[in-house]
Amino acid sequence: MCEHHNHEEHGQNYTILRTLIALALFVGGYKLKPLFILAYLIAGGDVLYKALKNVVKGRVFDENFLMSIATVGALAIKEFPEAVMVMILYQIGEYFQHRAVEKSRHSITELMDIRPDYANLDGKKVAPQEVKVGEVITVNTGEKIPLDGVVIDGLASIDTSALTGESLPKCVREGDTVSSGCINLDGVLKIRVTKEFGESTASKILELVEHAASKKAKTENFITKFARYYTPAVVVSALFIATVPPLFFTGNWIVRALTFLVISCPCALVISIPLSFFAGIGGASRQGILIKGSSYLETLSKADAVLFDKTGTLTKGVFKVTEINSQYPDLLKYTAYAESASNHPIALAIKKAYGSEIPEGVKIKEIAGQGVKAEIEGHTVFAGNAKLVNPPQKIDRAGTIVYVSIDGAYQGYIVISDEIKEESEETISRLKAMNVSTVMLTGDTKGSADKVQEELRLDNVYSELLPENKVEKVEEAIKNASGSVIFVGDGINDAPVLTRADVGIAMGGLGSDAAIEAADVVIMDDNPSKVVDAIKTARNTMTIVKQNIVFAIGVKGLFLILGGFGMVSMWGAVFADVGVSLLAVLNALRGSNLKKK
Repeated sequence: MCEHHNHEEHGQNYTILRTLIALALFVGGYKLKPLFILAYLIAGGDVLYKALKNVVKGRVFDENFLMSIATVGALAIKEFPEAVMVMILYQIGEYFQHRAVEKSRHSITELMDIRPDYANLDGKKVAPQEVKVGEVITVNTGEKIPLDGVVIDGLASIDTSALTGESLPKCVREGDTVSSGCINLDGVLKIRVTKEFGESTASKILELVEHAASKKAKTENFITKFARYYTPAVVVSALFIATVPPLFFTGNWIVRALTFLVISCPCALVISIPLSFFAGIGGASRQGILIKGSSYLETLSKADAVLFDKTGTLTKGVFKVTEINSQYPDLLKYTAYAESASNHPIALAIKKAYGSEIPEGVKIKEIAGQGVKAEIEGHTVFAGNAKLVNPPQKIDRAGTIVYVSIDGAYQGYIVISDEIKEESEETISRLKAMNVSTVMLTGDTKGSADKVQEELRLDNVYSELLPENKVEKVEEAIKNASGSVIFVGDGINDAPVLTRADVGIAMGGLGSDAAIEAADVVIMDDNPSKVVDAIKTARNTMTIVKQNIVFAIGVKGLFLILGGFGMVSMWGAVFADVGVSLLAVLNALRGSNLKKK
């Protein structure tokens, strides 16, 4: 990546040098005509070479071809200064456009400057790639955390802004998980590594950002198709101007045709449209929102409905046992044993409430979407939802109900409650203000779901859903929606739904492989209001894209007509082409500065 950057920088410096030499020769050309030819070759040699190479490959009609035939034609009719200045101004315009692209790319690179240089292992600085899972590394004050892991000793504040966009430091201590790319602001941390460097959060994110340009939006594909028809059309039009009007009217129609060709170069569209999307992705990443490609940015802008998972998305996902209703003395013990193999928040809450050590060797079988079956001390225990246990009556409580049967007899239930996130109400309110409908899909009970709906004022809620039911609900929403359907989940248990939605957004993707792999958009912290920011950024980016299309085509159309009638000189044509391109590029770069409103 560094070599690529250095190569580009070297190329730009070479372009400046060539342009300055060409300018000097251009001035001298007024006294010695051959200097014009030399200046032309120095300034436009690469354009001529690209045009010739593309013709050989069968790609005739591009901007290099247009520039070449227009300027060679100008030389043929002895318009030397105009021909040279076309190439010089074209190179100046290209330079500024490259600088603009580099600025946008640099803003993302700077933001994502999370690649660690080294890891402290056994008192030595080693490459992060050399550290194995299970080894213990030390992270001192001011150093980047090089690999994902768990803190086994120490207390420190860490800066997660490069990953989450969150400016407030996060305090971590023994037992907390930490992600590579964060910076240790104070204290010393000892971390047991849980992932190899290639699988670490920093590596995954860098890979994601580097490949973001590969998913092209429909608008970008439209520009490619447009250029395919547009360029031959202007060449035929130029031939028509050069050959037909002279039969009926006087005037230098060949110069008009050449001017027409210079004006017709579609640089503004070809450069500014992809740059607009790139800048939008950069603006989103600055807020801790990673969008995997411009196609998803475009789809986000058309959001008609947002479907939320409940646990860990609209709620904190921090569960605690709030009620045990049973006459069976060991109900909590046996339920904790049954849930011992699971790391689901509900299972963790039950194990925490039990509080004692659970022996190994418990035979457990997970029943997808329903619960677990376990063999414990000679007893057969079922713990899960009503479909699994079939209680005498379903309990309506604000929380998740775990029903328990032991040896075929129903023995009671445990209630586990979750807490709604502070930002959830604001998120739903902002989405409604944008005319986006809000729906919640959850596997929890109707009572628990209804409580969340009432508190957040969601448009609709579907409860007690299995994973496949969630997919069905998303498919129904897609059929009925006028725009795109977005699904927002925690990225761990919702991979099928994230994949099925028009855009899948993974919440709290920090450190979650499943989130980064399955989703189209990854929000790097647990703040649901970032969903609104993502949609707003997408809409603002599409506004800029449309402005550039209308502006570029409108100005081009006007100048093409004026050029065809001889009302614009070759000089005017060049300034119009370079000027339109630069204005479009500057407008595109606004996308990288989009802020939350």
